[in-house]
Amino acid sequence: MTHFWNKKSREEIKEIIFGALKKNTNYDNTGVLGVPASYLDDEIFNQDASFLKDAPFMSVMVKNPNHIGCHTLGNSESFFAGTQEIEKELIEICAVDILKGEPYQQDGYVASGGTEANIQAIWVYRNYFIKEFNANKEEIVIVCSEDSHYSMAKASNLLGIDISKLPVDENTRTIDLSASELIFQKLKAKGKKYIIVVCNMMTTMYGSVDDIDAIVSLLSPFNFEYKIHVDGAYGGFYYPFTDKNNSLNFSNPAVSSVTLDAHKMAQSPYGTGIFLIRKGLISYVNTAEASYVEGEDFTLIGSRSGANAIAVWMILNNYGPFGWQEKIFILQKRTEWFTAQLDELGVEYFRNPHSNIITMKAQYIPEEIAHTYGLVPDNHKNPKWYKVVIMDHVSIEKLLPLIKDLTPQ
Repeated sequence: MTHFWNKKSREEIKEIIFGALKKNTNYDNTGVLGVPASYLDDEIFNQDASFLKDAPFMSVMVKNPNHIGCHTLGNSESFFAGTQEIEKELIEICAVDILKGEPYQQDGYVASGGTEANIQAIWVYRNYFIKEFNANKEEIVIVCSEDSHYSMAKASNLLGIDISKLPVDENTRTIDLSASELIFQKLKAKGKKYIIVVCNMMTTMYGSVDDIDAIVSLLSPFNFEYKIHVDGAYGGFYYPFTDKNNSLNFSNPAVSSVTLDAHKMAQSPYGTGIFLIRKGLISYVNTAEASYVEGEDFTLIGSRSGANAIAVWMILNNYGPFGWQEKIFILQKRTEWFTAQLDELGVEYFRNPHSNIITMKAQYIPEEIAHTYGLVPDNHKNPKWYKVVIMDHVSIEKLLPLIKDLTPQ
């Protein structure tokens, strides 16, 4: 049973969105003079274009609502209250119906992407440790696997805190717990007291998933203060539907925040990362200096397009939870078909059984084949792996030529 996520007809979706736009400020019909914004330039984006009456997303784009701030906290810019309500519902769908949180117990917003959302989480926890424990930055460290996204390195650089990467097994992509224990010992000896742990829900290159319970057990003897962020930028709209008993969600008290990225598996426009965090934590990054913004600003990005939030809401409500489950089921079956072909060919690969990413060892993939089929390497200078991602457009008909070219003649 879902709390907020229900399949809606195209007409229902259209009615809700146009209704929300009516609640937003209309620059033509109201006396709003102090907002440094307007609808899109009418010389280029004609608001009277006939197709807009049947195009809710494009209509929102043209109306150009600014969703600055975090709307799950209370006050926000009242000029755009209508579309903000849709974003708030989207946050509940993701936090509660996908990630098993309790209703209205998470804050969040639609970010520019997974990179921003990951940095936002690390920013929150850095400030949390500084304010609540009087920590200095030298005592704080980001800990993640060596397969984690490069946004963790960006966060380390931007926020001025160290990063330590845990080694993984070359073939299984699982974190080496023995080696990691030694790393934690060294961090303790160096005076590190506060750990920001990032657990992966399907890494970008391998689709690998970190064992959060093993990591928590590993941390326990060291008495670190820690917070755990889940990077589900790739897997957030996939893995919860293929491994329903996973613990990388808000039902696990060890998890404080999660990143999702709708412009990957959800096929929304770029600029639709989603940041979710338990209540009571996002306040550590409030920018009170944004005093001219109603409700102030708790986000890294500041001004952001309300249309992006509308796009994700439309996609999820068009499918509904059961339609989405069917979509993922089909992708899983295609993935299983492809790996069965690789097994017959004797091509070695890594694939988490709940993932639609297949990463093949480069020794089996001639460079010209990798180039022809747009296979993505782990390293463009010296590839050890090439990956195939089974997206909606990656049909069996498109996979067959690759299998044929990999078959010995």
